[in-house]
Amino acid sequence: MSNVDTSISAISALLSGGAAVAAWRASRQANEAATKANETAAAVARIEQERWHRELTPQLRIKLQAESQEVLYVRFEGPAKLGELHVGLRIQDDFDGSRPPHLVGTLTREQVEGVVWGPYRFRPGVDDADALGRAVPAFPLLPGGRTRLAVDPSPRPSWYEGTDGEQRWRDRYRTYPIRLWAVCTAPEHEPWELAFAVPRDGGGALGGA
Repeated sequence: MSNVDTSISAISALLSGGAAVAAWRASRQANEAATKANETAAAVARIEQERWHRELTPQLRIKLQAESQEVLYVRFEGPAKLGELHVGLRIQDDFDGSRPPHLVGTLTREQVEGVVWGPYRFRPGVDDADALGRAVPAFPLLPGGRTRLAVDPSPRPSWYEGTDGEQRWRDRYRTYPIRLWAVCTAPEHEPWELAFAVPRDGGGALGGA
């Protein structure tokens, strides 16, 4: 092979190598662009999904009503497009009451957790409430529908002793609302978690609006 042929072969190889590098760079850039486009599309879809989820937040009205015995009425006011909603309720403890500073070190965890720190509890064994009356499992509600749940004044802790122990416990929560935590689920949707402070005067609390 002549020197000319050798030079031509070398130049051809160099050009081929350069073309391969350029093609690889172009392919990598295209892949990076596609990845970024997919990430952007996913982020936009996630934002839109979160917005839609917020717009569909269930609107519940919860009201304490005195009948022959006191009950909580729970009404599902909308949105109707959710269809059947399942609602689970749990009593939220009074934060300060469940950690009484004057009793720190004298109570066990079991003693503290064995008290419903608030004015009311669900009636144990009724409406499938747990043994302590802290929570009721999820129940179904259709738009515009309501249900009633039995409640009782929360029992005083054992260390509220003396003849005035019951009265001191009642006085502690005399004007305190019933604080509830609701977990709402509907088919094809992520759960919603809503907080309520139900007044004692029968005015009701609206959550999710």
